[in-house]
Amino acid sequence: MAQGVPRTNFHSSGFIRILAELSVADVADSRQSFADRLGQWLDFTDAISLFSVINDRAASVPDAQTGAPQRAGLAVHEEFARVRAMLADSIRIDGVLNPGKARIKLPAPSLHPTDEDAADFLPFQRYYLAHQRDMNAHIGPLRASVRNALADHSPALKRLAALDGVLDQALGPRERNLLATVPQLLAKRFEHLHQAHKTARVDTATPDDPEAWLQPGGWLAAFCKDMQAVLLAELDVRLQPVAGLIDALGNQDSNQQ
Repeated sequence: MAQGVPRTNFHSSGFIRILAELSVADVADSRQSFADRLGQWLDFTDAISLFSVINDRAASVPDAQTGAPQRAGLAVHEEFARVRAMLADSIRIDGVLNPGKARIKLPAPSLHPTDEDAADFLPFQRYYLAHQRDMNAHIGPLRASVRNALADHSPALKRLAALDGVLDQALGPRERNLLATVPQLLAKRFEHLHQAHKTARVDTATPDDPEAWLQPGGWLAAFCKDMQAVLLAELDVRLQPVAGLIDALGNQDSNQQ
């Protein structure tokens, strides 16, 4: 049922890879175990909640299934595909480099007295943050809906849904704080491409033209393509927990057939 749901592990994450390839983030392979790293992200209250879910014996007692499990599983899988396609299209169709009706329009270089001032990263930071808010607004409810489907399916999946709820509440703020730093990393890429553009024009007699920066081959067009790739990779990272839940639901349905 969950065929086609994207999955990546921590070290092969396209999101981590692309940030490293753009030379905006140092990626070191941690020698800490997963449990050690998780422990640094959880406070005492979170750890108690997690312990309670893991050791909840009542959740292991079989109870009557409600509704139509396979139809519910199909419904959440279709909703996952719909939300992912909508958010991906919103990233790809920017209304400037990729024509179409953009939900969040890519900014053009601001009008300033000098070309130096026209290369302002702030509008692009706001653009990236707008996409992050859009992802938060749609993926949060989707994840909650999938948890509800699991909780109505079987005792084992109900326990998994409860565990995901605790982890979402405990780790969500930390994850959002980390992802909020991505625009700051992209600012390095923006400045690097702009500086390379200026260096290449040192011996050019013609004045620079900010309106040409977004044309094919322009330094700002290249940056926007990089930013789009990072946004799409971040989208996959944000959807990984939901994809895992749907995989678990699909695997149990397959085992029961």
